[in-house]
Amino acid sequence: MMFLADEGVDRSIVDGLRSSGFDVFYTIDEIRGLDDEMILQVATNEKRILITKDKDFGELVFRLNKDHAGVILLRLEGFTTQERAAMVCPLILRYKDQLLNSFTVIQRGVIRIRSNQ
Repeated sequence: MMFLADEGVDRSIVDGLRSSGFDVFYTIDEIRGLDDEMILQVATNEKRILITKDKDFGELVFRLNKDHAGVILLRLEGFTTQERAAMVCPLILRYKDQLLNSFTVIQRGVIRIRSNQ
């Protein structure tokens, strides 16, 4: 499973996923400054699930009906980077089979997965 982590995603989450064996393309390291549509297009073209904190991707997916390989929206304000990684990485491992082509929201203690199928 492959991911694309947007600029707003904590490095601790990226590192945690990588240490679990996932292929994670981190925009901070590779392609800073792309607009949201381009980021979504890169993720889609490479069949990567986008991980983001940016709610604008919900508009791109639902209102504008943009193609995607999956989006994970993190709504974890008020936590440290380590706390966010400790919540996100286990949830991704647990639900990994359901994330492809789905729009997922992760909040404290809650994961909502909306499949495109």
